[in-house]
Amino acid sequence: MTSLFHGAAPARPATLARRILNQGRYETGTMLRNGEQLVLMVVMPLLGLLALTATPLLDGMGHSRVALATPGILALCALSTAFTGQGIATGFDRRYGVLRFMSTTPLGKGGLIAGKAIAVLAALGLQVVLISTVALFLGWRPPLAGVLLGIPLLVLGAAAFTALGLLIAGTVRPEATLAITNLGWILFAAVGGIVLPAGKFSSALEGLVEWLPSGALGNLMRAALLESRLDVWGLTVLLAWTVASAAAAIKWFKWN
Repeated sequence: MTSLFHGAAPARPATLARRILNQGRYETGTMLRNGEQLVLMVVMPLLGLLALTATPLLDGMGHSRVALATPGILALCALSTAFTGQGIATGFDRRYGVLRFMSTTPLGKGGLIAGKAIAVLAALGLQVVLISTVALFLGWRPPLAGVLLGIPLLVLGAAAFTALGLLIAGTVRPEATLAITNLGWILFAAVGGIVLPAGKFSSALEGLVEWLPSGALGNLMRAALLESRLDVWGLTVLLAWTVASAAAAIKWFKWN
């Protein structure tokens, strides 16, 4: 009898890191299979890049159209995936009890949030590769130092918008989350300084835009990818939004 079971060992429970990675893989797959999210994540940024390089909207600002457009479009990718995409997905997961169920599993609340963060970074990485490839084809030639500086800034922007999206998704009804995040995407993209430099707006609106997370991220990406420079004011504003949104989400997020 002993020989029959010789060599058999009980299955080891998955470690927390493995659970988080599995959850991140699942969340990423769910995002990439969602047609509406793909439109926000891929189609809209690509159309924005092509439109800005084909029209004279960015002319007269000291750089080529594609050089000015690409940093803002990359920042728009972070907005689309982290804020709108995760906000809507989390809101409806909360409505149907998915979050409440997952928070009671060995994954835990912290693991669930970490899995969502992995999904955001994975999707953002794919967006960056796609947008950068198209921009390079259109003649974009960013400085290497600016690229190395821009990568962590884009990750910080994703963190800020993820926290803001989770704050909305965890405090209002899913239908309201859908409306707020979509409206927020439109306003941030159109007049929030994320795609178009603040100098394109009136002086009064320019002052307001610089205080927004969208304007801060847009200015950071343009300073990095155009001049290999760190915009200290933009970094300060974006860090403040990240910390404040994360703290508010932790305090007020409701799992059901």
